[in-house]
Amino acid sequence: MPLYEHVFIARQDLSNAQAEGLIEHFGTVLSDNGGKVVDQEYWGVKTMAYKINKNRKGHYAFLKTDAPAPAVQEMERLMRLHDDVMRVLTIKVDEHGEGPSVQMQKRDEREERRRERR
Repeated sequence: MPLYEHVFIARQDLSNAQAEGLIEHFGTVLSDNGGKVVDQEYWGVKTMAYKINKNRKGHYAFLKTDAPAPAVQEMERLMRLHDDVMRVLTIKVDEHGEGPSVQMQKRDEREERRRERR
């Protein structure tokens, strides 16, 4: 099955538990349609570069999935219809990266990785 990475932004006035509940909800939608969530991360509340629906901040969440295209389309459709979700980004990848995403790594680890690449 194809591999995907999803990032979505939820409204800032949700609690952390509600934002993490959205991650679980969309993971369930995906698994009900024949896919599975490989990894999930809650990045927390972050300030956005510009306002979206009069919000300056939002709850960011990241999902790594292994799912057929119809399951991803259904999950995206439900995300776009959900009142609490402001933006959705889905990318098809060849393989999932090992370990935590760049957002979850400590600053020291990121600088160390940059030195290794040179």
